[in-house]
Amino acid sequence: MHRGRFWVICAAVVLCCSACTSTASVGPDHPVWRVTPSWLVSASTTATSPPVSTPARTASHRPSAPPLSPSSPSSSSRPSPPSSRPPPVLHPPPASGPTLPRGGRHILPTYRVVAYYGAPGGATLGVLGRGTPDQAAVAVERQAAAYARFGRPVQPAMELIATVAQGGPGRDGLYSKPIPDASIAAYLAAAHRHRLLLILDFQPGRGEFLPQVQRVSRFLDDPSVSVALDPEWKVGRSQVPGRVIGSSSAASINAVSRYVSALVARHNLPDKLLVVHQFTLPMLPDRSHIARPAGLSVVLHADGLAMPAGKIRVYRDLAFPCPPFHAGFKLFYRADTGLMKPAQVMALRPQPEVITYQ
Repeated sequence: MHRGRFWVICAAVVLCCSACTSTASVGPDHPVWRVTPSWLVSASTTATSPPVSTPARTASHRPSAPPLSPSSPSSSSRPSPPSSRPPPVLHPPPASGPTLPRGGRHILPTYRVVAYYGAPGGATLGVLGRGTPDQAAVAVERQAAAYARFGRPVQPAMELIATVAQGGPGRDGLYSKPIPDASIAAYLAAAHRHRLLLILDFQPGRGEFLPQVQRVSRFLDDPSVSVALDPEWKVGRSQVPGRVIGSSSAASINAVSRYVSALVARHNLPDKLLVVHQFTLPMLPDRSHIARPAGLSVVLHADGLAMPAGKIRVYRDLAFPCPPFHAGFKLFYRADTGLMKPAQVMALRPQPEVITYQ
């Protein structure tokens, strides 16, 4: 009776101990269970122990580690720190867009420009008006060829007077009259056929340059078209063109250059010329304030008419600051006494980059 109770108690003790430990060892000479902590179990003991739910972790048997979560990096699998080397520079592709009549996107200093100047309807205002637009284009190409041996390819051009100063006020009282758009279109078509630049020249009378330039904006969207401003024909409110020599402030010129520069940027156009004519210092009283915005080559253009010695003297007196500006020089087939030859023009310093014949 007591012996039966003893074995019942022993069995209960064994069940409790087996629940509280992960490993038990039974010796062959001992009739009772000996409870041993699992961390003391040796490799040989575990080999003879009953199977347990968790594999024993020994040097010879290591279970595969579960994937590491981002919150628990391992020293062996931690990613190496980023390299201090800068990433490779990826250069943008070459700029694309419309090109100039004879290639490229920069007029100066890539080319030397040789132009004919005038208006439609005859040679009174310049040689450009002699004959048809195509005939004028052929003639200026012939003249431009004489400059081909002076170190740069030549870009022939036609400088067309788009607004002509007048001796009378006209309906708007501005003493300036635009030529018809159809005339501009005809010269532009000839420029395209002969791969010429077309430079639109403005004589505003009592008006301002900018409104006249804005009026022909549809032509300025063309990569072949540039702009010229003629302060000689920009006069005060009480003055009449042709009776006085006009003048222009830098502010009036800069208003045009900002507008044209914005057109160049908006339409991804090649560079344009902004030619500013001058033959006396008072014509541009604050010339040093003339801006040079992106997309424009600003050309200060000497227009004096005289014998070669007088023309050279005027050119030197004007003292064009080149660089940052570009220099231009005008020759008059009829008004000059002894037309200067291309070699004489090229001997000027600074060397002209735009040469115009009137």
